[in-house]
Amino acid sequence: MSEVALQLSDLLKKSRQVAESNGQQWWAYAEPEQTSPCQYGEVVNEQVAWWPVFVQNPIDFSGLEHGLELELHPDIKAYYNVAFGGGLKLQHQRGPVELLMPWHQADTERLQQNIIGHVLMKRRLKQQVTIFFAVTDDEDLLLSVLNSTGEVYLERVGCEVKEKLAGSLTEFLQSLSLPA
Repeated sequence: MSEVALQLSDLLKKSRQVAESNGQQWWAYAEPEQTSPCQYGEVVNEQVAWWPVFVQNPIDFSGLEHGLELELHPDIKAYYNVAFGGGLKLQHQRGPVELLMPWHQADTERLQQNIIGHVLMKRRLKQQVTIFFAVTDDEDLLLSVLNSTGEVYLERVGCEVKEKLAGSLTEFLQSLSLPA
């Protein structure tokens, strides 16, 4: 297992442990067309409780890579192959972040389509290729891996990356803490 996968797995386990010990549940939008292996209990107001479920069948990114003529950074492939989930809310020194995860196996198709769209936008704008993995409270700011180096940047949508947050995805994940 890669360092990224180990670090993300550890964050997921610790976060769940704390939530359960505090009697908290995590909630996400319940897709009516397809249930997630993460969800449990009844759907309430289109929301369902969830816990992360570790991926058993790895996501195959080869079609995306072939179509884009681009090899995804190994950290991104490792990251998205850890768990299904509804998005893990954590804290970074810059503010709250939500780590993105596919909701179920079929959702990996949507994830790959979004990555393709993002890469094509970056190319059209003649910018360095980044791959997103988290969002912030500001809808215009993403957390992305610079595909050529593996460094983590705060990225304003449509703009070249400028603000480096970590030298690697593992380093970035290590800098996160559970929300208070």
